[in-house]
Amino acid sequence: MTADDLDWAVRLAVGALREASPAAWDGKAGSLEWDCWETVEHLSDDLFAYAAQLGLRTPPLDGYVPFAVERRRPGGPANTVHADRAAGPAGLLQVLEASGALLVAMVSTTPSQVRAHHVFGASDPEGFAAMGIVETLVHTHDLAKGLGLTWNPPAELCSRVLTRLFPDAPRTTDPWSTLLWATGRAELPGHPRLTTWRWYGEPRS
Repeated sequence: MTADDLDWAVRLAVGALREASPAAWDGKAGSLEWDCWETVEHLSDDLFAYAAQLGLRTPPLDGYVPFAVERRRPGGPANTVHADRAAGPAGLLQVLEASGALLVAMVSTTPSQVRAHHVFGASDPEGFAAMGIVETLVHTHDLAKGLGLTWNPPAELCSRVLTRLFPDAPRTTDPWSTLLWATGRAELPGHPRLTTWRWYGEPRS
């Protein structure tokens, strides 16, 4: 996975989300407990946090960079990144695009031998790119359900991120359906639906 792959995923997501009705952002994002606005903030926060993990001269291996986080309501996502509601959906998507660009830049400029903490295993820049891609693809799926949009990301992108982060996932099934299955969001014929899941961010040998 590369910085270009991540940039592609974010550009596709922002382009799709721009088609949403301004009135739809307060609805739930698919099966999540968050509304669509909160879900974009959460996705932006993920991308920002991954960039921050790679941003130190000596990245942490035992925890996250300690930015303060807060929930804007009980049950909402705990974020560092929040968008100004007065800026509306267009401003919200600017926050997403900017957060994605930060991670793209860090993946592009961080040496491949660098490792930084993630709860699913210390990872390299390629791994953080892949994690950002998964977050972007599956949360845009959640958002598309809540916003009434169509979202079908490229099979090539899904296939490569499955190879990088989900080594035990089936390889003969549709890549997008398999990624949704691997993240607990869909059924997959011949495989039991997952009630718990994780990815494996450690560098591949």
